[in-house]
Amino acid sequence: MTKLTRPLRSVLYIPGSKPRALEKARTLACDAIIFDLEDAVTPEEKASARDILAEALKTGGYGARLRIIRINGLDTEWGADDARAAAGMKPDAILLPKVGSPADLEALAELVGDIPLWAMMETPAAMLNAPAIAAHRQLQAMVMGTNDLAKDLQTRFRPDRLPLMAGLGLCLLAAKSQNIAIIDGVYNAFKDDAGLQVECDQGRDMGFDGKTLIHPAQLDVANAAFSPSQDEADLARRQIAAYEAAQAGGQGVAVVDGRIVENLHVATARETLAKLDAIASLTAE
Repeated sequence: MTKLTRPLRSVLYIPGSKPRALEKARTLACDAIIFDLEDAVTPEEKASARDILAEALKTGGYGARLRIIRINGLDTEWGADDARAAAGMKPDAILLPKVGSPADLEALAELVGDIPLWAMMETPAAMLNAPAIAAHRQLQAMVMGTNDLAKDLQTRFRPDRLPLMAGLGLCLLAAKSQNIAIIDGVYNAFKDDAGLQVECDQGRDMGFDGKTLIHPAQLDVANAAFSPSQDEADLARRQIAAYEAAQAGGQGVAVVDGRIVENLHVATARETLAKLDAIASLTAE
């Protein structure tokens, strides 16, 4: 599976059963939308939600935003029908909840063909099987389901998320080893910008590509947190310039702000600037 090179700073859940929410999503500054047929839809609305979402995606208007459909699990009465319907909507990817092993992804692939797959990582089994799941040929991204994981682990909420660190770390290592995207879990208190900022900064520092969000009010914080800052961009440019000058002078390393700059630092600097360019391009669209 080809690595996603586009920004995934903000990945917003939108209920597939709510026409007004589907309409509003066309105007929101998110990098990707997860159109949800699972948790956000009541059992009574499951079937009608497919039709409502199909019409919205047929109408279009979502611009450059990545369009992902989260179906119900294949072990539910709605999952297989969701999968077939989602494949017909031609999304950018289909997200499967509660993936526990590569076999779950294989079962979905048999229903939807070669559409890229995303995996919800939200159970202890998923954490332990993360390397095998990440290696599935159609998997493009992992999405942390931290609420379900916390429930299964019987943890208490902590702002530092210490009880979840083992699982988050296992999934991060698995995703990075396969060069696929990985998106952090949601922050439930959508009116608490300060708490969201702390969790976004933590996720960014750990290496997550972005944050799943439950409310449009969280977009600005997530977009800023997962974008390179002006200081980071300035440092990247200075590192590249200093290293190129050092090479021209026959040296293998440079020094910037009293720190050694080697080729690995330059590679990171180039990635930082490329991400800024990608963000600018996405915003322009």
